[in-house]
Amino acid sequence: MSTENTGQPFFEDPDESLRQIAQNPAAYAHYLADFHRVVLDMQAKLEVLQRETRVHCRGTRVEGDKMGQAFLRSFPVEKSLNDILKNLKSVTSGLEKSAHKRHAHDEKVKEVKKQRKEKAQLKERKNNPTLQAAPENPRQQGGQGPNMGYGGPTSIYNLDRRESA
Repeated sequence: MSTENTGQPFFEDPDESLRQIAQNPAAYAHYLADFHRVVLDMQAKLEVLQRETRVHCRGTRVEGDKMGQAFLRSFPVEKSLNDILKNLKSVTSGLEKSAHKRHAHDEKVKEVKKQRKEKAQLKERKNNPTLQAAPENPRQQGGQGPNMGYGGPTSIYNLDRRESA
């Protein structure tokens, strides 16, 4: 098969499916959930192995052992399994965090777009304000004149000329 005829590479890109998963937050979460299930299953099986190894290693005694020597011999094996389990627990929590952070990233991108659009609209309104005519105040029934000074009556003794609320 020749690449001259089709213009396509001979082999397909192996990372294409992962590229599509990375672009979709729901697919990303689903993909990481599959890994999460595998890691949790591995963790459960290693916990059983840890328990059985502990029982076997601590129970293996050599003639002439003193108290605690079987435990001391089994300690390195148990420690290595404990370290593996600790790392698996951190992997599972990391997978969960990654899925949440990927979703939060998309939400933040949407929010930034919205904020920038609002900011552009505010800037446009600020630069090009629309001129509106001031509404005319019809005369109130009290027969008040058009020029009452700056703010109307300045003392409570002058309220008789003003209408009540």
